[in-house]
Amino acid sequence: MIRFKSKIKVAIDSPAAAGAGTQAKLISKHYNLFYLDTGKIYRLIAILKINYPKKFNYKYIKKKMKTLKVTSLNNKKLLSNEVSTLASIISKDKKIRKLVHNFQIRHAYKPPKKYNGSCLDGRDITYKIIPNADFKFFITANIKVRAKRRFQELKRLNKKMSFKEVLKSVKKRDKSDYNRKISPLKKTKDSILINTTNLTKRSCFLKIKRIMDKKLKLDGNI
Repeated sequence: MIRFKSKIKVAIDSPAAAGAGTQAKLISKHYNLFYLDTGKIYRLIAILKINYPKKFNYKYIKKKMKTLKVTSLNNKKLLSNEVSTLASIISKDKKIRKLVHNFQIRHAYKPPKKYNGSCLDGRDITYKIIPNADFKFFITANIKVRAKRRFQELKRLNKKMSFKEVLKSVKKRDKSDYNRKISPLKKTKDSILINTTNLTKRSCFLKIKRIMDKKLKLDGNI
């Protein structure tokens, strides 16, 4: 197992279905990093709104954030299109965003001791959550390729949506993510661009690994 002299922080931003989640998991597993899919936190809050509309308020969300376990983010219900759309709306709420940010920052800077550091992916990680990250990546892909990936993902979950509907949904999500006033999706100058359009999961991982290994060796961490 790889060991570092000091913990490292990896920040990844990306539009929907670009493959960032897959790469973040592979990176985390390889370097023994604590992984957090930040977008799923908003999806979880969206489910709370759907299931408990009468209880749903800032006080209720704050309480849930204090007791939230990362394992709760593995719920397959979080992947539905309805939840995704509502999560996008919820993420624009300044008060909710602050509560979520506090949770993200806490886990990014203080991961469990057994890990070599942390790896977070989302929309504003490189400049809002971990601005001093050791590695910053902006992962993207052609919109039709991303829609196809999301379509296949929904198909595996037995969600009946046409490709046309999924493409429309991804375009709508992009517009929302890039143009929202609070923490919009953007590529920072110090983020390394990774385009996964023509890359397999493996080749993309190896590309990122080469970048990370080179810097880690220069820093004398390995």
